Amino acid sequence: MALPSGQQRGGGQRRGRRSGPREPREFEQKTIDLARVTRVVAGGKRMRFRATVAIGDQKGRVGLGIAKGSDVSDAIQKAVTAAKKTMIRVPIVDDTIPHTIFMKHGGAYLMLKPAPKGSGVIAGGPVRAIMELAGVKNVVSKILGSSNKINNVYALMEALQKLRTREQAAARRGKTV
Repeated sequence: MALPSGQQRGGGQRRGRRSGPREPREFEQKTIDLARVTRVVAGGKRMRFRATVAIGDQKGRVGLGIAKGSDVSDAIQKAVTAAKKTMIRVPIVDDTIPHTIFMKHGGAYLMLKPAPKGSGVIAGGPVRAIMELAGVKNVVSKILGSSNKINNVYALMEALQKLRTREQAAARRGKTV
């Protein structure tokens, strides 16, 4: 059976697919933790997935999101949306943080220290991922106490929020640098 010119068999164009190159994303994302969690109900156990995702633009902005979903991709998508809502700005001075800071959250203790150029990010798992997403190139960190990834990243986010540059500290006190 011959079709008139310009018509295709099977419904024409495909749906849901983009033609051409993909546009670059605004933020890079890294999955910090992925856990299968269960809830006990009358009929047995209900399984869900909990995703902890960090996003950043490597120019000083970083966010953290934790969300649950019925499948892994759903949980990750929800966590990315939550991370976009909790974005913070990290002050970066000469590719490192402005000063040493200690932070405690739950049982997790975290120490962050500025490092000289060329040192790189000397940090463990979740801290390394978030510092790289924030765009900090040289930093030394140590996680003390808890090995719970979620408490460690909460301590890190608190520490990053409390960082101040010399100019910010001087302006807050009404002084000049």
